[in-house]
Amino acid sequence: MTKTSKHNPFDYLETNEEINEYLNNAYMDDDPRMFIIALGYLAKKRGMTEIAAKTGMNRASLYKALSGKGNPHFKTISKVSKALGCRLAIA
Repeated sequence: MTKTSKHNPFDYLETNEEINEYLNNAYMDDDPRMFIIALGYLAKKRGMTEIAAKTGMNRASLYKALSGKGNPHFKTISKVSKALGCRLAIA
């Protein structure tokens, strides 16, 4: 029997264009929590310690805010987006 590993699509998001497209798709979802969860996945992929250092926030607060169960302030969303190298825009 062959053992398989879990496929994690976040492992394949490398370029800023791919990350931005992923975030845009999450934002367009009918459930607003999807965008927050997407930011959380990307922050974990990049390294929550690095994101915490760049935002000036602590890791525990970031995990909670970006879990999909938290209700982060826009300031938090903005800081995390910038730390990920993304730019929020309204079109």
